[in-house]
Amino acid sequence: MNASDRLRKNIFSSIEAKKALLECDNAIQTFNSAVEKVINCYKKGGRLYIAGNGGSAADAQHLAAEFVSKLAKDRAPLPAEALTVDSSILTAVGNDYGYEYVFSRQLEAKASSRDVFLGITTSGQSHNILKAIEACKRLNVESIVFCGKDGGLVKGLTDNCIVVPGSMTSTIQEIHIVLAHTLCECVEAALFE
Repeated sequence: MNASDRLRKNIFSSIEAKKALLECDNAIQTFNSAVEKVINCYKKGGRLYIAGNGGSAADAQHLAAEFVSKLAKDRAPLPAEALTVDSSILTAVGNDYGYEYVFSRQLEAKASSRDVFLGITTSGQSHNILKAIEACKRLNVESIVFCGKDGGLVKGLTDNCIVVPGSMTSTIQEIHIVLAHTLCECVEAALFE
């Protein structure tokens, strides 16, 4: 397969996955509920914590930047933090307790019941996201997860699980970015219009 054919194939896969999401009423309704949770979090003076691994870690940082800076309009900054950026915390917790605790330990130190945690995991199986959700339950922190495939283990654990269609990690991550930008856009519209 040459580069042009591969590009066409990947664009078609992306379009098909997005069409499938449009037809998934459960995912759309869960997303709507998740947006309301984040809006209410900010109205109560809370903050958004975001985490993921690999490309999803980059997505967590990207989304935190959109909330703190802006997405589409000048506005006051909104408190959001990617739990993926402090290499000293990540390596200390990973070394002392295990990599599966790198996000939950930070939530235990920082989060309150006014806050929301957003986990991003294409497989729904990331152990550190699962531990973070367990910490959220103990701390009475609302949790949201963007995942893919069949939802994995997080599907039955989190308060708001948005399972996106697509069989390839890259396609799932593309849809996660659409969800993240739409989340931020909805929050901006609700709080600043």
